Amino acid sequence: SLSFLQSAEIGMGLTGFGVFFLFFGMMLFFDKALLAIGNILFVAGLSFVIGLERTFRFFFQRHKIKATSFFLGGVFVVLVGWPIIGVVLEIYGFFLLFRGFFPVAVGFIRRVPVLGSLLNLPGISNLLVGSTNLRLQ
Repeated sequence: SLSFLQSAEIGMGLTGFGVFFLFFGMMLFFDKALLAIGNILFVAGLSFVIGLERTFRFFFQRHKIKATSFFLGGVFVVLVGWPIIGVVLEIYGFFLLFRGFFPVAVGFIRRVPVLGSLLNLPGISNLLVGSTNLRLQ
């Protein structure tokens, strides 16, 4: 049996490879096979990081059904063979699913030395404050 830390490390690796394959698949003119592998690795990695039960509960909460439908529908559309439409659906679903996490991520990135300086530039700072309701420190 894997410990929690081992499972989380495997999950982060799978999620990272999933994001890489998704990005690489888009760079290679929406290659269906790479996008499919990326989708599978991303969801498998998420399951390893937070567990199967919590992953299922995350995706199938009543208020997230629309977002889950777009995300998983996009995965299905990619697998069927329409990668551009599928990726657009996935991206929309992804933003709906994780929109509550973006302010937390921006707050964390602001504490990273180089990236925090970039986020505090006037144009970027105004964009982020308006979209995430974060106050400048």
